Amino acid sequence: NHSEDELGNENRKKSVRRRRRAHKGSENVKRKSAKAGHSGVNRARGGHGKQRHVEAVTLFEVITMGRSAMQAVIDDWIEAYKTDKDSSLLDLISFFIQCCGCKGVVTAEMCQGRQDSDIMSKMGEELDESRGPWIQSDSVEYPLIQPGPYGRWFTSEFCDFVSVLVAQCQHSIIFDSYLMNALISLLTELSNSYVRAFRHTCTLAAVKLLSSLVGVALSLSASFEYSQKLYEVQKTKTKTMRQRSTLQLERIQKKITEEKRAEIESMMGAIFKGVFLKRYCDVLPEIRSLCMEELGLWMKLYSSAFLNDSYLKYMGWMMHDKIPDVRLKCVLGLQGLYGDPLLLPKLDLFTSRFKERMISMTLDKDNEVAVQTMKLLVLISKSSDDVLSPEDYRQLLQFVYSSQRPLAATAGELLLSSEKQTGNSCFTNLACVSVFRLQLHKHVVYLVDSLWDCGGALLKDWPALTSLLLQDASLHTPGSSDAEEAVLVEVLVASVRQASEGPVLAGRSGAKKVMSAREKKILVDDCSKLTEHLLVVLPKLLSKFSSRCEIVASLVKIPQYFLPESPEAGNTQVPEMSTALELHSSSAVLEAAARTFLSLCGEETAWCSVARTTRDSLVQRWVDRLTSLLNDSIQVRLRTRVKRVGNVRDGGMSCTGWNLFELLSPLLSVESSQGGAPPEVLLEGLQCLCYSMLWSLSTSSETLTSREKTVAQRLQLRFFCDRSHRCLSHSDPGVRQQAFLGVCDVLTAHCYQLHVWDPTSFGPLLYTPSPKLQRGLLSFVCMHVFVGPDCASHESSEVEKLEDLHKRRNALAAYCKLIVHGVLEISAAAEVFMYYMKYSNDFGDIIKETMYRTRQMDKIQSARTLVLSLQQLFTRLKREHESGGRCVCCLHITMCRSGIEFVFQEFHQTPETQTPPYLSYLMILSEFSSKLLKQDKKTVFSYLQKHTAEHITDLREECWQPLVYYRSSLLAAAEAEDAASYVSSDRKQCVLNRSPFSKQKLEVWTGDLEEASLCQTQLTGDVLP
Repeated sequence: NHSEDELGNENRKKSVRRRRRAHKGSENVKRKSAKAGHSGVNRARGGHGKQRHVEAVTLFEVITMGRSAMQAVIDDWIEAYKTDKDSSLLDLISFFIQCCGCKGVVTAEMCQGRQDSDIMSKMGEELDESRGPWIQSDSVEYPLIQPGPYGRWFTSEFCDFVSVLVAQCQHSIIFDSYLMNALISLLTELSNSYVRAFRHTCTLAAVKLLSSLVGVALSLSASFEYSQKLYEVQKTKTKTMRQRSTLQLERIQKKITEEKRAEIESMMGAIFKGVFLKRYCDVLPEIRSLCMEELGLWMKLYSSAFLNDSYLKYMGWMMHDKIPDVRLKCVLGLQGLYGDPLLLPKLDLFTSRFKERMISMTLDKDNEVAVQTMKLLVLISKSSDDVLSPEDYRQLLQFVYSSQRPLAATAGELLLSSEKQTGNSCFTNLACVSVFRLQLHKHVVYLVDSLWDCGGALLKDWPALTSLLLQDASLHTPGSSDAEEAVLVEVLVASVRQASEGPVLAGRSGAKKVMSAREKKILVDDCSKLTEHLLVVLPKLLSKFSSRCEIVASLVKIPQYFLPESPEAGNTQVPEMSTALELHSSSAVLEAAARTFLSLCGEETAWCSVARTTRDSLVQRWVDRLTSLLNDSIQVRLRTRVKRVGNVRDGGMSCTGWNLFELLSPLLSVESSQGGAPPEVLLEGLQCLCYSMLWSLSTSSETLTSREKTVAQRLQLRFFCDRSHRCLSHSDPGVRQQAFLGVCDVLTAHCYQLHVWDPTSFGPLLYTPSPKLQRGLLSFVCMHVFVGPDCASHESSEVEKLEDLHKRRNALAAYCKLIVHGVLEISAAAEVFMYYMKYSNDFGDIIKETMYRTRQMDKIQSARTLVLSLQQLFTRLKREHESGGRCVCCLHITMCRSGIEFVFQEFHQTPETQTPPYLSYLMILSEFSSKLLKQDKKTVFSYLQKHTAEHITDLREECWQPLVYYRSSLLAAAEAEDAASYVSSDRKQCVLNRSPFSKQKLEVWTGDLEEASLCQTQLTGDVLP
């Protein structure tokens, strides 16, 4: 028997960690009948019918046994209910109480001696009052909110139990006017409890009960419609006696079905009014969330009863909730409504009332809420053309440039659907709508990424797009063809990049980081198709647009995305690029071409030999022309050649083959004032020499094969640093900036090469910047980086200010890298650390990272640098205070004295003029009292007393209030009392020298003051001495 008991209780032993407790000794468990208890357990546990003794389980315990066991036990409970309603109802009530985390169960005594209507209310009160012994000691974590998978599992099983209970009872006891009334009353009262466990659990049970009743109502509605149709069919037949009898039965059946549906709707109304209306704005966000989730389900499934403005308003109100999950449930519920075309006519008023709120929720701080709201607006736009105005579209379509890719992709779907509704599905309208009609900024690569998921097939139609670009210009719309062509080229380049590299963009998060095998195959296929097509078409495009710089800069990027193993490599016409490059010298074109050559000249590409030949011949022509122009006076052409040669460094080839350093170093030898290079040429020369030095350092392990070459490299480095140091004081800001950045980059690269140098071979020799160069770099940072807003032009636009800030941040980062990499001593950062608080908004992140890196390098030296920085800052502040701080205080004192003299000058008190005419001026002077030091306030107060001592001032009168206010601004309460006694003594000494009128008024004022003081003392309970 003992082994059989252990086998029978196996499920409960496994669920101990799930906080199930066997309710031993409870009255309901003892009272369980053998029929209901044993049969339910037998079926739930596999039918151990031969057991002598089987322990009965409660409804709460059966949750752990799965849905099939749940149905079996509920069926047995229904049979027991038909036999004994009260006992079975107590078992059901105990189930809900136990699900709240209680230790005990409801007993019969709790329901005795009360009226039916008052039983549940009193029970709820008793449970609340006795929650101490009932609720578990760890009741803060009741079953619904248990962490981990158990909480989610229990919630799912609990909701299933309610659904199964209603489903099993819908054809029998649900309409007996006893079970549902008691259950609804219990859930209503406990959902209003101030105990969180009761309120949360019973609210969930109530709304799930209503959802289950909605299913019953739908079933009854379907049955009613079927009965109605059958009744109409029978009426059309010949009216024999038998048919009349059938017709009468069908009429009765239809009436019964209608009455049941009305009763179900009455139950739903009771739950909605008793639970939902009180809990949808509950303080607990989980309760508000589940209320909104179920409301959306009710309106979608049973729209005839719930889908009207009386219920929709709750959904609109809760879209303003401060918890993201509540707003999300509202939006998801509305998606289900707007996704059904049959429900749209009932949503017109709601849409007009809450459209602005839905549009504003696209800016929600929670990304998921913003994305789902955008999807909701896509559904709304598809349902009706006139709901969203052009201004609404203009605002929403800005999100195609969002940093969150899911939101941007949804906005791209809105853009595509709006264009399809207007009949625009061609490339021209799709590409140009963001620039011309919407006037958005021109980050086309982000626009293409946003449209890729919904319009990828359109964007990958490269033959159609290139045919539009190659067609005759006369077919374009006059006045807009040039701009449209430029945008179409950008769309072409962006779509090629997207097809080749995938949806990974800088500054945009949310993209899928790991591609599946299927996605990789699609990527390779698309790359093969674009390579095959554009290898033929690209030379034609370059030939057509060779005179337009911005289009050439975009077109020369396309070969970077070709498939390296393409079989069409033999037909490539990459050399055609050199023809277009000869016509342009802009940085955009040269940089794009250099990067393209770097890609094409890789060893893995099929056309590397052709690309290298074209590149070498092109650069050789540029170097030859530069050599011939160095002795000419045509500075514009010289600048162009230097600029072109300077961009060679991105082509992936050695710059030493053409001796660029020896070729361009004379440009830095002579100042422009002495006939040297102008600033434009000097700027390009500095940049080119910097790249030459960087390339020389990066290839040190290959090129430095002897001692002589390493010495020559160090001499070049020293020459470059000396000439760049000279340029730090150049009159042109561009030259100064380039010289500073060039020196910092070269010194950092040299330090890196020293660290990775292989001692067994020749490497770069040690070079330490001279103290003069170090001071020059620090002076540049202090003078041109840490500049206040007054130094910037007030007429500059926001874009110019941001660009200037970007340059200053680059300069500071370059200087800090010298410290972090050990080129400069850590103590060189002391001047930088001084500005941490003052410029924390602009450079705080850079300075903080520098502090962290220096602390990792040497904690002692870093601490000394911080101390040195504080000492220098203290010295500077003290010097500023001594020079200007005291002058300001003296200025305030002078202003106060002058103001007092202005108020009391030439004033003679008479019975007609008791106050000075300019006494209100003291209110203005009180604004400067906070600027004075404590000792200065005493000085000003004494000066004020000197002027007021000659006059009788009745401070209780309204006319003297400015004086009272000014005195209180100068002195604290304690000091004011001392001053009052001091004034009284002063005035008594001056009585003999005053007129009889003044003496009489002074005595009256003094007596009133003493009387007021006596009354105040008696009121406060003080004892007079």
